Amino acid sequence: MSLHSDYHTYREIRQQPRVWREAYDLICARKEEILAFTDKYLSEGYSVILTGAGTSAYIGDALETALHFTRFRGARAIATTDILTNPYLYFDTSSKVLLVSFARSGNSPESVGAVRCVEQTAGQVAHIIITCNAEGRLAQKQGDNVLCLLLPPATNDQSLAMTSSYSTMFLCCSLIANIDHVDQDAPLVEEVAACTEQVLDRYEQELCELARRDFQRAIFLGSGPLKGVAEECRLKLQELTDGAVMCAYDSFLGFRHGPKAVVNKDSLLVYLLSPSANVRRYELDLMRQIQAGNTVKGILAVCTSNPGLAPSEYDLCIETGMTPSMPPYYGCITFVVAGQLLGYFKSIHCGLSPDSPSISGNISRVVEGVTLYD
Repeated sequence: MSLHSDYHTYREIRQQPRVWREAYDLICARKEEILAFTDKYLSEGYSVILTGAGTSAYIGDALETALHFTRFRGARAIATTDILTNPYLYFDTSSKVLLVSFARSGNSPESVGAVRCVEQTAGQVAHIIITCNAEGRLAQKQGDNVLCLLLPPATNDQSLAMTSSYSTMFLCCSLIANIDHVDQDAPLVEEVAACTEQVLDRYEQELCELARRDFQRAIFLGSGPLKGVAEECRLKLQELTDGAVMCAYDSFLGFRHGPKAVVNKDSLLVYLLSPSANVRRYELDLMRQIQAGNTVKGILAVCTSNPGLAPSEYDLCIETGMTPSMPPYYGCITFVVAGQLLGYFKSIHCGLSPDSPSISGNISRVVEGVTLYD
């Protein structure tokens, strides 16, 4: 354990339940301010756009469906990297936009440029900025149409890979989307935090052992909001291994339609199983079809509780212990921890430093080299 504590990445993964509790208190303390701000723009018909780049974009990809039963219903995820190059495909002078920007540093060219593009393209714009860095350019943005939510300093991950920054921004947006009753959601947030602590304590060593297997590719599958979480898990493993493990993600049903060709004997399959029994019927069918027709390096299942899988159907089954009725906008974030730890341990197994795994220099903590054009 002392070896792991030398790495920012490990500490930042392990700190997540603690900083989630801190973020919840932060949002509750600003409830009336947030409620007034969101009420103003939602009542005026502003469309909620969730944006960010890379991992920050994947927050929106998961929340787009997870927020369906909240005041942010109908929110649309559009990456800053898409807005920057093609703003007129998304906005025009008739657009009224409530832009929710996710940013760990708030200094990446795309984050800053996308805000400018939306302001130049849409007719009316208001901003909710969710960031981890008080010194970032986004955190400095001011105005009556700006609500900036600065998360606890510990969320400004020092590692190359975003871990606690991802999950805490995810939670923060979910809390804002439920701000009208956020003070009543304390038991839900505590359940998510406590279950995640149990996952970290119970399955760390088993994930370490799974990471030692000689897989060269990994496929992450999820349905609904968990497809967005699978997208983030895919990136964590790929970037923490400097591309030595090539990764893919998809929905369970979508995977059948061509992408399943990627499965081979060198693959690890990671199944993020839905808490919904109706959805799981489709997921379990695919799992068993793949197992019947393929030999793979390993199978990891992540679920609220084992849905009746036999030991022969997986190498590791992580049970989060959350109640199946947990709203997805809270419950999803526990699933990502498995992908984070898997990536962390595989990075070490590959002989890399998880804090700075990019030997080639192809990726960096804050993206550089992007020129912003008028």
